Amino acid sequence: MTVVPPPGDWRNGMILVGNLREAARRAAKWLVERTPIRSLRDWAVSFSLWPVHLTTSCCGAEFAALYAPKYDAERLGSLPFTHPRNTNLILIEGTLTRKMARVARTTWEQMPWPKFVIAMGACAFTGGIFYNSYNVVMVQDILPVDYYVPGCPPPPDAVARAIIKLQEKVKRGQWRPRDVENKEKLRELMEPVYREAGEWLRWAERRSAQLEA
Repeated sequence: MTVVPPPGDWRNGMILVGNLREAARRAAKWLVERTPIRSLRDWAVSFSLWPVHLTTSCCGAEFAALYAPKYDAERLGSLPFTHPRNTNLILIEGTLTRKMARVARTTWEQMPWPKFVIAMGACAFTGGIFYNSYNVVMVQDILPVDYYVPGCPPPPDAVARAIIKLQEKVKRGQWRPRDVENKEKLRELMEPVYREAGEWLRWAERRSAQLEA
């Protein structure tokens, strides 16, 4: 909105009035996207890849070996953590059943951006020996995978290599918020979870209204 002073007023020019909070947000976003700060941000993120402690199947043993003293993946800048809201990496470890697929997707949705996914083992992306099971979910159907690590099981050094490749990708700035392209299977899988969550929220709202009355 532009405010023009009345005729004969000693003031000259104009005053621009707007939403200062929105202007500050856009200015901060513009500043962060400038090359020096963006490069520093990407470098910091690349050496702060914290996988959430979520063991989906038997390849979790290789995940444990990767962060054990022999391989010590912490020296690469990767450290497992417990809470989804404090992590930015999911390692899908082997077979992903429908039950664990719902857990993995719920965990991923709670994680802040930027966040990444690495799929370990043949079972994670082809089903492995369980390829024809009604209960097995392909990880690419529910999560946007950045790197796959083949093998049954994949050796810890191969998983470490995937983390290094992910670091290189992040340092080059080649990442943006994304999701699975075809969400048909995702909707079918997560519909019971979202319905239950909606019912719980409605109950909480009714309960809160009762307590306030």
